Amino acid sequence: MKKNSFFPKRYFMIVGTFLLALLLYVDRICISVAKEPIAEALSLSDKQMGWVLAAFSLGYAFFQTPSGIMVDRFGPRKILTIIVVLWSSFTAITGAAWNFISLLIIRFLFGAGEAGAFPGMSRAIYSWIPLKERGIVTGINFSGSRLGAAFAVPAVAWAITDFGWRNTFVLLGVLGGVWAICWYIFFRDTPEELKSISQEEKDFIISQRQEKNTNATTKKIHFGTLLKSKNMWLAMGQYFCSNFTFFFALTWLFPHIKSEYQLDTVEAGLYTAIPLVFGAFGNWFSGWLIDKIYKKGKWDASRIFPASLGFALAAIGLLGSVYMSSAVGAIVFLSIAIFGADMTLPPSWAFCVDIGKKHAGTVSGTMNMAGNIGAFITALLFPYLLSWTGSTTLFFVVGAILNIIAVLIWFNMKPHKHFSEY
Repeated sequence: MKKNSFFPKRYFMIVGTFLLALLLYVDRICISVAKEPIAEALSLSDKQMGWVLAAFSLGYAFFQTPSGIMVDRFGPRKILTIIVVLWSSFTAITGAAWNFISLLIIRFLFGAGEAGAFPGMSRAIYSWIPLKERGIVTGINFSGSRLGAAFAVPAVAWAITDFGWRNTFVLLGVLGGVWAICWYIFFRDTPEELKSISQEEKDFIISQRQEKNTNATTKKIHFGTLLKSKNMWLAMGQYFCSNFTFFFALTWLFPHIKSEYQLDTVEAGLYTAIPLVFGAFGNWFSGWLIDKIYKKGKWDASRIFPASLGFALAAIGLLGSVYMSSAVGAIVFLSIAIFGADMTLPPSWAFCVDIGKKHAGTVSGTMNMAGNIGAFITALLFPYLLSWTGSTTLFFVVGAILNIIAVLIWFNMKPHKHFSEY
């Protein structure tokens, strides 16, 4: 028992979900790195490749809530295993695409498969992580996705160069299968089901797991109740704003920096990775700040203050980048923007666990659906505004306005109230 107390079993779960977030974004960004060889092999235009990238966002958005419902009903052990096998299969099958339509369908299904990942993590966090530790755990998980995006670019580029893009997709699919096997073998839905956990840790988790108001948390969820919830709509609105900013870094930051400041491919790639690394820092800092404020007995403030600060920094960073005459200056401000945007993630997902409790998967999936609609709009709005105005300025102004709106939204959110109550 004493040995277990030094390395709590819940830490193994955190390692597993961190690696899942890392894998999630490695698989997601792979197609962006492989864009040129895929387009050449399949004779695709830039517009067709744009729709291929957008197909992922639609599949990912549409299946968020259904995936969340499945996680709540059948548990994160089974559902995360199944969805990782599914999306890894479609990752591997991407290497077998033979034309535009086949690639479009495969990437849509790939997005649908990935949809349940973060809702599944949220449900696992509810069962395994005490309320006062949720901030830092959520921050760690999301930092995995940012580090995966930042460091996957050179690693995947090397793999594509040495093994070809088709074999690279197959390799990534195999890695996902390995994760799924390990998760199913070692993870359990609740600490009560894990025989090797110490009684001391089990009692600690259960006593700090937010089991109050059990009637509201155990009854079957109804979409009417969810859609009537002010907390739910506010969570969706602010997350739409958050994703609008961050997904710019995943989609258009590289071509924007390369074109705006006349950089070569290697320079642009290195510059692009910097804001993503700062995004990971933003997750860690926000997670730490959430738990620090919560331990002072300020539940609502522990979510509202870090999120509001993050959105304010994102607005400042986006606007500041417009006035920079050098790539270094622009990256400094864009790093501030992504640091701020990622500060909003731990409070957003902790908020979903707070108000969703045993329905955390459904609530977080619904919020993430709205967020990825924002990501889809970002991918399309940037080139269209650039075409209409001849400048990127309006896009950054729109992003800054959305971040300011999100600050106002957060001051109306109530983390301590279940979605059926507010």
